[in-house]
Amino acid sequence: MNLATSITALVGALIIVVGFATWYNSKRSVEGRSFLFLTIFVALWIAGNLIYNWPGAGDLRYGVALFSYAAAMSMATQIYSFSLIFKKGKLSPFDKRLVWAGHLAAVLSAIPGLIAYGVNGVSIMTHTVFLAFYGGILTAYLLSALYVLISVIRFGAKTRRLQATSIVKGIIGAMLVGLVFNLVFPILGVYDYTIIGPSGAGLFIFAVSYSIVKNNLFDIRLAVVRSVSYAASMATLATLYFFVILVLSSWFLHKPVDTTVSIYIVVSLISALIFQPVKRFFDKVTSRVFYRNTYDTDTFFANLNRLLAQTSDLRFLLERVAVEINNTLNGGQAFFFVYTASGTRDGSYITAGTVKHSRVPVADIRALDGYVFSGGGAPILVDQIDSIDSSLHRLLMSHRIAIALPLVKDKVVVGYFMLGDRRSGGYQARDIRLLATISGELIIAIENALSIQQIKQLNANLQQRIDSATSELRASNAQLHRLDEAKDEFVSMASHQLRTPLTSVKGYISMVLEGDAGKITPMQKHLLNEAFISSERMVHLISDFLNVSRLQTGKFLIDTRPINLAKLVEEELDGLATNASSRNLKFAYTAPKKFPMLELDEGKMRQVIMNFADNAIYYSKEGMTIEVALKIEGDRCQFTVKDKGIGVPASEQAQLFTKFYRATNARRQRPDGTGVGLFLAKKVINAHGGNVIFESEEGKGSTFGFSLPLKPIKRR
Repeated sequence: MNLATSITALVGALIIVVGFATWYNSKRSVEGRSFLFLTIFVALWIAGNLIYNWPGAGDLRYGVALFSYAAAMSMATQIYSFSLIFKKGKLSPFDKRLVWAGHLAAVLSAIPGLIAYGVNGVSIMTHTVFLAFYGGILTAYLLSALYVLISVIRFGAKTRRLQATSIVKGIIGAMLVGLVFNLVFPILGVYDYTIIGPSGAGLFIFAVSYSIVKNNLFDIRLAVVRSVSYAASMATLATLYFFVILVLSSWFLHKPVDTTVSIYIVVSLISALIFQPVKRFFDKVTSRVFYRNTYDTDTFFANLNRLLAQTSDLRFLLERVAVEINNTLNGGQAFFFVYTASGTRDGSYITAGTVKHSRVPVADIRALDGYVFSGGGAPILVDQIDSIDSSLHRLLMSHRIAIALPLVKDKVVVGYFMLGDRRSGGYQARDIRLLATISGELIIAIENALSIQQIKQLNANLQQRIDSATSELRASNAQLHRLDEAKDEFVSMASHQLRTPLTSVKGYISMVLEGDAGKITPMQKHLLNEAFISSERMVHLISDFLNVSRLQTGKFLIDTRPINLAKLVEEELDGLATNASSRNLKFAYTAPKKFPMLELDEGKMRQVIMNFADNAIYYSKEGMTIEVALKIEGDRCQFTVKDKGIGVPASEQAQLFTKFYRATNARRQRPDGTGVGLFLAKKVINAHGGNVIFESEEGKGSTFGFSLPLKPIKRR
């Protein structure tokens, strides 16, 4: 065994150390597992070459050669697999098939006689064609891996690019050395330098280790640094050991270094390598035997902090923490007694802990409170209070309590943590210090959980009140709906009942005015005109109420037919002329000469026009002219009634078209109004697909009207 063999063996050991260090520190990482398999195949390839070049291999050389071919192919395949996982995080189904194909090629390469065959059981010969084909497949996997990693270098994130660059350099170096000494030379029939090839894998491992340390690959920098440092130390010692033996043997003993001495060197290094793991193993065994009750405080604090931050449910928190402390200190039982209200005034409390823990009555806890208030705020050990307070000692002993830890904040007892007798031995000063250390954290966690619990209870009470109020509102709303329905039913019925006698009154007055009952005086005619106008207005009001009722019951329908809107406007204005003249007002309206026929509901449109014009009469000042216009604007017709009356206050305009709403100044001007005219007008216009026109300024007048689309007349 020469220096090259020793170095190759150390490289193999280093590879295994780095591979297992990577896997151990990143067990959940797919990259870590893939890299572990890669290092295993590299180590197997190195081991095969070492055994093949071992002088005492003899008949094993042929089988070892086949094994080395298989390991090399699997190594190249795993490098490709690792590169894909490095880039994408996982293998696709197609990638997996390629990887399995590579491993299948590795298995086939180990078939006797396919690539290599033995001569006289010792010499190895190869089929050049098959070996070249084998080399082509192996090279293809390595080149594919390089292609994948180079794509990461080109398009990946900065850190990934740096990591990939290091790995690519390592693969290229290892590939060149391996292909030259383990493929090209054997194809040429030269097998004496195959031992050099595996040492090239050290370049790859060095590159990966450099990427781990420098670029944080796998996030296991510290573990790999230590592993590499340890392996480098072993390599340095081996080299130094070898040269010392060489110098001593050559200069002083005048003897060459034989194989036995090299074996001693390797055995010594292996012993040094496994010393620490063996020592750690026996340290654990002896600790379990002689220090059975010891615990790691750092681990305990980490677990406790995790539990305290894990939940805000008080009972669940107390149970989990009690179990953790009990398991750590090896107690017989552990539980909390916590006051759930301020101080101890109302006696509300909660107790929780390990299974079947003692139940301490509140009266016994009061006795503990008295002891704590008298000056004892530290953990209470039963063994130490016998001579101080025998009754307290008996109390704690009766509940199988060995330690009582008061949880005190601002001289107020929040609660207690109770710990039972230790299962083996007694509690030490270290255990007491541990409990005293965590008491502050326990108090904060308990107070936070209590605050959250109180907030939840407050929210629950508020929600209950909200639900109760909502239920009452729903009942009130249902009652209002019933009253509204009754009102609508009354309005509908009253409107129908009033309509018939009013129609008769209007008809009889009209007959008297026309002289059917004899000649009447001018004064009688004036009075009868006023009565006729009032009855006509009453008929319109009743119609409005009927339409409101129909809207409420869903029976408000638009019955359209071809209408001459210009003529309809003229007729309605003529009907209101008498009323306007009685107030010294007049309409200014010029009917369009040619106006298209429109599909409209005649009765409802008459109500809208009459409502706008009638409002203008009542809210205008005497001696004014009311401007009425009907015109075509593009593809729409537009009707407006413009007065110079009282106008609508700006703050009330948004509500003007709502049901039963009337502006403040309108109620003063006309107390008998109903507030349904504008509401119905908007409903009618919207039902015809139009828009209401409204502009107003208080004290200067208003403009009311509508805009309707010009639709073609439907053929009946």
